[in-house]
Amino acid sequence: MTELVHPLLDLFKKSMKHGRLAHAYLFEGAKGTGKHQVSLWLAKRLFCTNLIDEAPCQQCINCQRIEHLEHPNVHVVQPDGQMIRVDQIRQLQAEFAKRGFESGRQVFILSQADKMNTQAANSLLKFLEEPSGEVLMILETQSLGSILPTIQSRCQIVHFPPIATKDLYEQLLQANIYPQTAKLLTFMTNSYDKAVEISQNEWFNDAKEEINKWFDYLKNDDFMAFIFVQRRLVPLAKDKNQQIQLLDMLMFYYREFLQTQLMQVKKVQAINQALAAILNAQRKLQANVAFQAVAEQLVLHLLKKQ
Repeated sequence: MTELVHPLLDLFKKSMKHGRLAHAYLFEGAKGTGKHQVSLWLAKRLFCTNLIDEAPCQQCINCQRIEHLEHPNVHVVQPDGQMIRVDQIRQLQAEFAKRGFESGRQVFILSQADKMNTQAANSLLKFLEEPSGEVLMILETQSLGSILPTIQSRCQIVHFPPIATKDLYEQLLQANIYPQTAKLLTFMTNSYDKAVEISQNEWFNDAKEEINKWFDYLKNDDFMAFIFVQRRLVPLAKDKNQQIQLLDMLMFYYREFLQTQLMQVKKVQAINQALAAILNAQRKLQANVAFQAVAEQLVLHLLKKQ
């Protein structure tokens, strides 16, 4: 397991180095911005037995147990169905009462904290009103406005901005995703969670190969590109979301091709026109024009422009 890449880690490294870690944090940001990864990183940093440059080693028994949610002093709460219920918060309080004084530091992580019902939120508030130096509480949310202001006021709020493309690419490489696929995924989304989810989808991997073939036909001015639409792409694209993703992939291949042709003015002009045509095709799909008609018109336009 390799070291986590996230722009906020330096902030926490400095806080911990100077003994200024807050007792409660509220991590807010869109899905896939790394909130849960950083929560686990903080827990590992507290319990790691072999720190490397102020960061957890990711290899010791404590790091491994936290990674697999098996550490007795690190408690992760997920919604029970559609919400976090009061009995889940009370169970956390019971865990602290039972273990806190005999086991040292405790870390409590509430994933999707905005899913707490009223009773759970009030119970958590009482817990936060009596902070202990031995407890680190981390709340994660995509919706800051759904968290009670009284809870917000007792936490240090940390905003998680969208992940920079370079950082997302590095994270995907660490997740053992091939470099070219990782580059494609960063073009399709700026969410780590979404990128990993897409990469594990069998349809995505099939579609990636088919669009690569389609692009080769188009690039070589081969009329097979037109036939390919009906034979391979129409059966592949079952709904509008998949159809738009196919055109996203085609746009990615054209953009990559553009980087290799920057010294050839005519080629650059043709590729830019192709990119504009793909964007126009996506607008037609959004306007409910049939995918086959859109894709075939796109092929005829691109072949004429080569």
